[in-house]
Amino acid sequence: MKKRFFRKKDLRKIFKKREKSAHKYDFGYVIVVGGSSLYTGSPAFGALAALRAGADLSLVVAPKRSADIIAGFSPDLIAYPLSCDDISLNEVPTILSLIESAKRVSQRKVSLLIGGGLGRDEKTLLAVREILKKIDIPAVVDADALYAIEQKKEIIKEKDFILTPHLFEFFVVSGKNLKNFPLEKKIEETKNFARDFKTTILLKGEVDIITNGKEIILNKTGCPEMTVGGTGDVLAGICASFLAQKVPPLLAGAGAAFLNGKAGEKVAQKKGVGLLASDLIEKIPEIIRVL
Repeated sequence: MKKRFFRKKDLRKIFKKREKSAHKYDFGYVIVVGGSSLYTGSPAFGALAALRAGADLSLVVAPKRSADIIAGFSPDLIAYPLSCDDISLNEVPTILSLIESAKRVSQRKVSLLIGGGLGRDEKTLLAVREILKKIDIPAVVDADALYAIEQKKEIIKEKDFILTPHLFEFFVVSGKNLKNFPLEKKIEETKNFARDFKTTILLKGEVDIITNGKEIILNKTGCPEMTVGGTGDVLAGICASFLAQKVPPLLAGAGAAFLNGKAGEKVAQKKGVGLLASDLIEKIPEIIRVL
């Protein structure tokens, strides 16, 4: 199976010239489900990154405390407060209803980003499983949501999903510990999992591996300063933005990995270890502008 590295010029397949007649919803509606009584930053990073990567709207659906805080992050975000401290099965009908509404107003140019800041309480993981089982839109399954599919991997099969694990999360999902494996072995195991479940994997690492089981794209942008919390949320938000814009999952994952890593490199040149996830979000338009 052939593999190749993603190149900057490949982003032109994603960022095509917009028609003057374009209007709201033409470039996607991203719904971010995340946050908890403790964590609030993660869904905000994802939602803002989705906007910077070209989506027209980002809606954050989160427990009330988290949503209220996120609403103050930026006037560009819409925050829908759920009447709970942490998401459980009780909130699933509301979340599904919001997704259906988004599908109608956007002519199905909508994607879901789920996982950031949710926590791993079993009642929350049950809710994630129910949402993933019932949706028929593209989705990015990130962070805590990956733990929800550990025992129910069949719910991701043959759906337009992008899973975004780092090495330990891949171990949780697949049972394969790739920590000390050479790159070629990591590629093989990631490809096999994607092939078996007919999904797309973006395995984060020094070299990112993006595969749908049929094709393999590698990405080497990024830098050590990106170990700071939140950079993975930015990556997931870019992925969701591209999916909402009807970019195929493999290209969406590879393009997001490249763009996120390149933004990190640019920020690190000036801020070094002082790099923050929010810095990456602000750098995204600069990279897109010079394509």
